[in-house]
Amino acid sequence: MLFTKTFRGGIHPDDRKTQSMNSAIRELPASKIMVFPLLQHLGAPSEPIVSVGDYVKSGQLIAKASGFVSANIHSSISGTVVSIEPRIHPSGNSVNSIIIENDDKYLMDENIKPYKPLGELSREEIIKIVQDAGIVGMGGAAFPTHIKLSPPPDKKVDTVIINGSECEPYLTSDYRAMVEYPEIILFGCTAIMKALGVEKAFVAVENNKPEAVIALQNKLGEFKNIEVVTVKTKYPQGSEKQLIKAVTGRGVPSGKLPADIGVVVLNIDTANAIANAINTGEPLTTRVVTVAGDCIKNPSNFKVKIGTSAKDILDATGEFTQSPAKIIFGGPMMGISIFSTDTPIIKATGAILALSEKEVDTGVSSYCLRCGKCVEACPMNLQPITLKLFAQKEDIEELKRLNIMDCMECGACSYLCPGRQDPVQYVRLAKPKVIASLKGDKK
Repeated sequence: MLFTKTFRGGIHPDDRKTQSMNSAIRELPASKIMVFPLLQHLGAPSEPIVSVGDYVKSGQLIAKASGFVSANIHSSISGTVVSIEPRIHPSGNSVNSIIIENDDKYLMDENIKPYKPLGELSREEIIKIVQDAGIVGMGGAAFPTHIKLSPPPDKKVDTVIINGSECEPYLTSDYRAMVEYPEIILFGCTAIMKALGVEKAFVAVENNKPEAVIALQNKLGEFKNIEVVTVKTKYPQGSEKQLIKAVTGRGVPSGKLPADIGVVVLNIDTANAIANAINTGEPLTTRVVTVAGDCIKNPSNFKVKIGTSAKDILDATGEFTQSPAKIIFGGPMMGISIFSTDTPIIKATGAILALSEKEVDTGVSSYCLRCGKCVEACPMNLQPITLKLFAQKEDIEELKRLNIMDCMECGACSYLCPGRQDPVQYVRLAKPKVIASLKGDKK
């Protein structure tokens, strides 16, 4: 079924996906020294349950969730814990981390074994499997998935959307997963439906990925009440609120969540991780990562063990074709530039991009031309340049009135701005101050 509806606003950047879209997923060996930051998710950091000198196995729990909004962390290799200390994190901060020396044996924790068949699992058992496995949103947000599967009783969820849009330029990891693992993804979707008690699900794929649509549709006969739908190729089509609007026609009100209108959205790789946890008993210890950019000799999609360094992953693609001006974790629109290739892959890392000066050139900032392009492009119906002006003035009350917290920082405004104003950067700097003010309002 072809959905011609989409959301208001958005942009159409060159998707650059041809670099890696035909690169089948290959498994990479892990680094010799593996780094597991204790913050790989939204919420509270995990608490280590191992000590220096301990020997651990692949899949073994090494850090426990420290609250409901937190997530377990497991070792992706076997080896010895050599230290627990602050290390560089993809956010750019130093985060307390468990450091494990890989013994290259990859011995599996004896406690890992498949669960009962899905038909025999209760809703509560599925949610516990997801929580125990440390599964989080793998589209970048890293929100603990067991929370999404446990909406409050007053939130009546009736629809699941599996997000296969992958609208950021360069990224093809979800595309390759849909082409190569369609049955596993649909199984994961079925498990999600059962956990939420819903009868209808959509797998939404942008219409620039016909091979993924065909691969999924060819497996639909084995699964009930799941529909593969194509949505218009446009950035940020993969954002929750925009995808919900495109697929269901429902709008998420300001300040509300998808569950408030009866929808839960999860990423392709998250569905894959849920299926893997149920079928094998293995927790979340690996993920698919796209490595691309104009500095990459052999753009690729790798199945990577979480904790592996960016350097070892980049080395697997050959020497740089030219010196990169930036190395980015994630997509070019919403990703974060890293300053050290010692930075480890975490659960939320879907890509590593190495971009030249030409690719990252943003030009010289001038004046706002009052062209209105940022307002026209904003998928959240905000006024980006006005938000920037009040952010510069630190006018918190005006920023709240303008609904700054609705900004999802997609970067569409900055991408289009002929004056190089970069409103999204000012929004990011202002948001913590607005959040602090909102907390003060509640006291």
